[in-house]
Amino acid sequence: MSARAVTPSRVVGLAALVVAALGPFLFSDYIAHTLLTQVFWLGIAAASLTFLSAYGGMVSLCQISMFGIAGFVLGNTVTTGEVKGLHLGWNPWLGVVLALVIATAVGLLLGALSSRSFGIYFLMLTVVFAVLANYFFGQVTNVSGFSGISGIQIHTPGVIGNPNIHPDRLYYIALVVAILVYFLIRYLGRTPFGIALQGIRDDPVRMSSLGYNISAHRTLAFGFAAFIASLAGVLFVWWNDHIDPATINLDAVINLLIVCVIGGLYKLEGAWVGALAFVLLNNYLHDTSVPVIGGSFYTVIGVIFLVIVLLSPGGLLGIWDRIVERTRAGSAGPTDESPSTSQEGTT
Repeated sequence: MSARAVTPSRVVGLAALVVAALGPFLFSDYIAHTLLTQVFWLGIAAASLTFLSAYGGMVSLCQISMFGIAGFVLGNTVTTGEVKGLHLGWNPWLGVVLALVIATAVGLLLGALSSRSFGIYFLMLTVVFAVLANYFFGQVTNVSGFSGISGIQIHTPGVIGNPNIHPDRLYYIALVVAILVYFLIRYLGRTPFGIALQGIRDDPVRMSSLGYNISAHRTLAFGFAAFIASLAGVLFVWWNDHIDPATINLDAVINLLIVCVIGGLYKLEGAWVGALAFVLLNNYLHDTSVPVIGGSFYTVIGVIFLVIVLLSPGGLLGIWDRIVERTRAGSAGPTDESPSTSQEGTT
């Protein structure tokens, strides 16, 4: 690796990866298996939203719905004898495949329906779908009902086992999936499809005049984002052992958006940075209120959200980039064309 390629961001990223790889050995069971595993799958879900926003210029508020669809499909296909759900009792791997395929197919369908909409109209279409998905699983008791589906952890593939008995397996699987998702999105952004998608984000009229199918690109991007979100949904139900309509209600929609904005809505790494910040705040400040103002956790997270947005619209990664830039500027020193140098040359 050249000296130019060694940047503070890459060093910090590599250090974070090493710490994550050693997580079960460095931290307590609670931090590793409850908090960090949650960071991994929540970051994956946030990455699906960040991908659409950063590469496609589409801020989707229904990614948590795709996440939930995968979880509900998996719960219905693999569980047996539960109060709610279809109780199909199928092979766990078949359940995973169906969860990913069905959620991706729904994402492609919704992408096709909303691909010609932009801005606030696109945003509202995704919100409407999020509300419909929440009410569908709440009212259709054959697939869930408001009490949801439980007992999923005892129907996981053998390589994972019961997360209550083998929590390290789920930890590392979630970590590996998060890493693969990160590099897959980065790779896709460099392909002709990804470059064209970014061109459509910047100027759809010009890209259309060049012969690119705007609707097809946006539809495929939406389907890909649904696939990413469905991976998080599968990991979630393995981790949580339960899913119900409250998992995908509007509070969950807003929480995912908060995660992305806190980390950096237009930087892929921000998905996991925001997930880490949100999980830590939710865990350690959940019963805290703002001095004088009072309120609940959402008041606290709202104040923190407001402060971050005011300081840096780019989120925590935007603040980090400013620190790095100022550090570089301070360490650069005077240039060869500085007044002191020119005066020395003339004396």
